[in-house]
Amino acid sequence: MDYTQCKELILSKIQEYHAELAALSDCIFDHPEISGQEYETSKTIVELLRRHGCQVEYPFAGRDTAFRGVFGGGGHSRKVAIVTEYDALPEIGHACGHCLSGSISILAALALEGLQDELDVDVHLVGTPAEETDGAKCGMVERGVFDGYDMAIMVHLYNSNLISPKLQGLASYLYRFHGRAAHASAAPWEGANAFNAAQLMFHAVDMLRQHSKPDAQFHGIIRHGGEAPNIVPEEVTAEFYIRALDKYYLQELIRKVDDCARGAAIATQTTWDKEPTSAIYDNLKPNPTGTAALAEVYAELGIPLNGDEERIFGSSDMGNVSFACPGFHPCLQVVDREIAIHTRDFAAAMKTERARQALSEGASVIALQVAKIFGDPERFRAMKADFAAAK
Repeated sequence: MDYTQCKELILSKIQEYHAELAALSDCIFDHPEISGQEYETSKTIVELLRRHGCQVEYPFAGRDTAFRGVFGGGGHSRKVAIVTEYDALPEIGHACGHCLSGSISILAALALEGLQDELDVDVHLVGTPAEETDGAKCGMVERGVFDGYDMAIMVHLYNSNLISPKLQGLASYLYRFHGRAAHASAAPWEGANAFNAAQLMFHAVDMLRQHSKPDAQFHGIIRHGGEAPNIVPEEVTAEFYIRALDKYYLQELIRKVDDCARGAAIATQTTWDKEPTSAIYDNLKPNPTGTAALAEVYAELGIPLNGDEERIFGSSDMGNVSFACPGFHPCLQVVDREIAIHTRDFAAAMKTERARQALSEGASVIALQVAKIFGDPERFRAMKADFAAAK
């Protein structure tokens, strides 16, 4: 069976299962569950997969709401992970589109089920909760879940079409400053002001910003600033996000921000410590061969590449996956350009005719990418070589 025949089968299967997956997307949208609490959502997805004969491990990888579904008996020489997200945001529901993107992944897997022998590939669906908070994929990567895969892929919904968005590495920490309480009027000299230490850290980070590369970003807030104005603050906490386009440069920035905290503590005669508030997200590892195949798929489907490839997309734990195996995170337009993700307007677009079209297009992107890569031995080898060569 050549690629054209595979494509015909894939598109026919997508049409066959489209209504069922559109209903799933609507159901997830109508019952949003925030990160780590996707109990009914994951249960609904797993039930659907089992109805289609999928063997599902659930819970999976130490997460109550994660799963891994395997179609068929396995035994092929290669494996692909189709990554599935389904968590919602507080207050604004599926304003990142995970109800639809998760359904896209499932539809793509169903469309590929009958081609596993032809492509010599086991098709796995990996359900990854909590993308919006601590990133289940990060923990899965650390546990080696993705080590045995030849490729991993998902589609993200957006306000433009991109085949390789710029994902920033992201680290987040809670910095704690410990001082000594005293009466702020009667005996301030007996105190050590933890709030002053936090202020100095913010100023130091601002000074660090001007000598960092253009892609470096720092965001900080005070989580706890003290108890009362007439008490010298003895415990103050500040949370910082640190971002960069390269995971190795991100580590350098983390060390420098730590120095800002250390210097602030020395200057104010306080002490400090820190703890991570989520796992560190990596940037997306480049893979020219896979990206070129995606460009071909978009062209075949008539999807214009109208996004700005140089604009920073944000951060995702899919970046961590791309360092465990060749990973792809293309974006598909589902709203007009002026509508941003993580807004109520974006959430409202998830039950429109445009969303229905994106369900078919997104599943086609994933399934045709798999067919192109695994149906062409030379391209498969080149994709793996790209992965090995990239830092």
